[in-house]
Amino acid sequence: MSDVYTPPKVWTWDSENGGAFANINRPTAGAREEKARSVGKHPLQLYSLATPNGVKVTIMLEELLAKGHKGAEYDAWLANIREGAQFTSGFVEVNPNSKIPALMDESTSPPTRVFESGSILLYLAEKFGEFLPKDHKARTEAMNWLFWQMGSAPYLGGGFGHFYAYAPEKWQYPIDRFAMETKRQLDVLDQHLAKNAYFAGDEYSIADMAIWPWYGALVKGVLYEAAEFLSVHEYKNVVAWADKIAERPAVQRGRKVNRAWGEPSSQLLERHDAEDFDTKTMDKLNPNAS
Repeated sequence: MSDVYTPPKVWTWDSENGGAFANINRPTAGAREEKARSVGKHPLQLYSLATPNGVKVTIMLEELLAKGHKGAEYDAWLANIREGAQFTSGFVEVNPNSKIPALMDESTSPPTRVFESGSILLYLAEKFGEFLPKDHKARTEAMNWLFWQMGSAPYLGGGFGHFYAYAPEKWQYPIDRFAMETKRQLDVLDQHLAKNAYFAGDEYSIADMAIWPWYGALVKGVLYEAAEFLSVHEYKNVVAWADKIAERPAVQRGRKVNRAWGEPSSQLLERHDAEDFDTKTMDKLNPNAS
């Protein structure tokens, strides 16, 4: 690091300092634009983007539908966070913290808002009685790993990912610090998966759905293009688990929903019916498709 930063006595916001997200980040909360949220015909209304946190929920919804739960039908509305969609009044109504994903359950009276991806996974698991083990020990293990992911991902995303991929300059200290923590986390996962098929033991659960979009994507070279830098090939058990989860049809569908980048065939900007996964309908919904 070439310069030594001396913090001022009182911090003040510099609107130009913030890297890739400087245009939307502010030290204040609340709506910045009056705009009602869109509401479709299904019981569940999701406002999201296919970031790792968003993918958790669309995977869960697709897994529930695959199990035959018609009450899990959903409308997935694109919330483009780079354009500030999370700061509209309709979105803030669902999530006052202005982060995706945000879910409104219209099947209750009055409708129930659910925000924070881990809370949404738990809400849906309890609502439909799926993907959360009934056995006390296995259920507790699933909850352990669900909350582990919620507490650990900020080090991976907000820490390593920010300074390695999004910060306006590359600073050695934060990259080294968060790379070390990310590798430690991968080692935690690898040691557990050496003895278990899934994070709750032998049963696929919301813990796997929470962890896979972050750490599964990381070891497969999708996240931050940092696979070589972090030597992710060392974590053979995580890689094998990531491949196994990726083979699930519901996972393959869920990762496409609200995706606005990559190959056109991997994108489904909005999802309102199962038929939207058909190529013809995807072309209609996705102006980038060819």
